[in-house]
Amino acid sequence: MFLQAALVALVACSAVGARHGDASPAAAAAAAASPPNIVFILTDDQDVTLGGLEPMKQLKTLIREQGVFFDNAFVHTPICCPSRSSYLTGNYIHNHGAVNNTIYGNCASYNWQKHAELNTYATHLKKAGYTTGYVGKYLNQYGFKQSGGPEHIPPGWDHWFGLVGNSKYYDYNVSNNGVSEHHGTEYATDYFTDLIKNNSVQFLKKTIAHSPSSPFLLVSATPAPHGPFTPAPQYSHVYDGKRAPRTPNWNYHSEDKHWLVRTTSTMDDRHINGSDKTFEHRWETLLSVDDLVGEIMSTLEEANVLDNTYVIFASDHGFQLGQFCIPGDKRQPYEHDIRIPLMFRGPGIPKNVTLHQIALNVDIAPTMVALSGQEAPQEMDGRSLKPLLVSGGQEEATIAGQPPVAEWRDDFLIDYHGEGNPPCGLSACPGPPLSDFHITDASNNTYTCLRTLSTTANTIYCEFTLTNYVEYYDLSEDPWQLKNAAKTANAALIAKQKARLQQLRECSGPSCHQ
Repeated sequence: MFLQAALVALVACSAVGARHGDASPAAAAAAAASPPNIVFILTDDQDVTLGGLEPMKQLKTLIREQGVFFDNAFVHTPICCPSRSSYLTGNYIHNHGAVNNTIYGNCASYNWQKHAELNTYATHLKKAGYTTGYVGKYLNQYGFKQSGGPEHIPPGWDHWFGLVGNSKYYDYNVSNNGVSEHHGTEYATDYFTDLIKNNSVQFLKKTIAHSPSSPFLLVSATPAPHGPFTPAPQYSHVYDGKRAPRTPNWNYHSEDKHWLVRTTSTMDDRHINGSDKTFEHRWETLLSVDDLVGEIMSTLEEANVLDNTYVIFASDHGFQLGQFCIPGDKRQPYEHDIRIPLMFRGPGIPKNVTLHQIALNVDIAPTMVALSGQEAPQEMDGRSLKPLLVSGGQEEATIAGQPPVAEWRDDFLIDYHGEGNPPCGLSACPGPPLSDFHITDASNNTYTCLRTLSTTANTIYCEFTLTNYVEYYDLSEDPWQLKNAAKTANAALIAKQKARLQQLRECSGPSCHQ
């Protein structure tokens, strides 16, 4: 188990908290007077491995340096709708049922609405007396006719301002509390990240003014830095000439990878230039997200509720730009795709602390429920991070029957269901160069992995279901996953990994917690 690192991190957390003060007297008084507020800022496709946090200076000073940063935060699946479904429900794919970004893959489908959507962190906090608001991107198929249209407001939300469909910056529709609202191409009125910022601030001011002693939940879910990578006009040339990081696996062709990666060729100048331009624009779109962070934090402070508010920042998955010759995408079981930024600040959370325990997107829902003072539901596959974040959290977890911090998880499940059809196996059959394969997806890009991270192991074992192919990497020796070691690794070790992976494929609730 991840015993030593967990205990060391917990001791460090307590020590730093003691130096800085776990919370101000005002925070303690506010926490005693009313349940804490929760603000969750969620970005789209923001990596942490390739420098995705660097443009966001306000985020660094207002949240990261004022709270806790998890440097081993991951998503269970590197794709939008299934990952967001895991955030909402606290469940792995095999338990919430959304396997890809399509209606037939259960993304925002009627089946999703009748089952998983009834049990999200919003429904739990609403029952606990929270005023709730959602602003921004929800699920990729939300708001279309086949998913109930913009009239459908997911349960648990008092204020609803949800994007219809996938990420956009201009020319889109939103459901404004169940009424379809079109936005065009004018920056001042339509740029979606700014609209999310303004709507979020309005929700905060209205909610606090109406009921200053009642707790609230706000989710601000931005399109950035997802494609089409459209920066605000004032930021459109800030990073001109910025290139994607030339990591050891950048433009690296390998024959010992699964089919979708193996069948590509190295990127030509067209792909390299396009990938670099994408990197540049992604950073520029994040400057508007940074403005959103600053505006939300100043609103909380001006309303005198910041000391009693937990603020969470995360992304729905990572991204890659040229790694393994993929010009720009996610969907792969490699570190740049599955690692995410994750940070918390709030009452009782020490300042400027880095924790090393594994934190997952499935942990956010039970963490929100626990931070609100409730017991996290047993049916959630994730585990509350509260014992790691605040003093007294471990005692609450023990009362609720949760494993002690010293027995924190040291592995987890990664799951991805590829899309595609014959004759080429892709969702669309591109022509040459083969690098173009990676703007699409393949049905045989379907896999489950066991990611292990402990004091003695730093590995990933993956099984590609439709091709009976295996990849295995020891990241302590091969951090950029250049050489597939599945055929040379110890057979007994591989067998153990295989058995553990099968356990997690079938886990539910408490059996997923360790």
